Amino acid sequence: MSFEVRLTLRLGEAEVRADFASDARLTALVGPSGAGKTSVLNAIAGLLHPREGRLLAAGRVLFDSERGIDLSPEARRAGYVFQDGRLFPHMSVRKNLAYGERLAPPAERWITCAEVSDLLDIGDLLDRRTTNLSGGEVRRVAIARALLAAPRFLLLDEPTASLDAARAEALLGLIERIRDAMEVPILLVSHSRAEVERLAGQIVEMA
Repeated sequence: MSFEVRLTLRLGEAEVRADFASDARLTALVGPSGAGKTSVLNAIAGLLHPREGRLLAAGRVLFDSERGIDLSPEARRAGYVFQDGRLFPHMSVRKNLAYGERLAPPAERWITCAEVSDLLDIGDLLDRRTTNLSGGEVRRVAIARALLAAPRFLLLDEPTASLDAARAEALLGLIERIRDAMEVPILLVSHSRAEVERLAGQIVEMA
């Protein structure tokens, strides 16, 4: 099972519920702003604590309220790419990638910096400061850093947000490449069903 999500979250006065399972290589979670899509990603990553439920990713139980299972964020091994990229602004692209690689135990690394640079077309960016990157370049570097950490699964939060049509199209093509080349389940959040229909093996809609 790529993802199994059954949870109830309390966010202030609001309650978020999600209930789905997917065997697809790429699962898309779609819905309008405020539907709780990012909160579901945060719960899967271990950054939010559900009131109750069960979370499974890449065949591994991350949280189960009935069985008392609640893995730490570090133990879950999620490759989480946030909307804003969250790269280190004082580091070059190369050093940002090296940071991600250091998070992976050497015996569990399955991709090198050179390989991920080729995969995501960022070889010419390695010696640049992240503050000098475009929005699309930031997203590509953030995805590369996440992959170098040897994640068990990948969480992508609105990866094309704020990108123009050409850059969004290029990034979606790269995500397709990752989906097809790697055995890493992907859960992608988007506000647009049309955007993810070509990518996703399963689409889950949140109201």
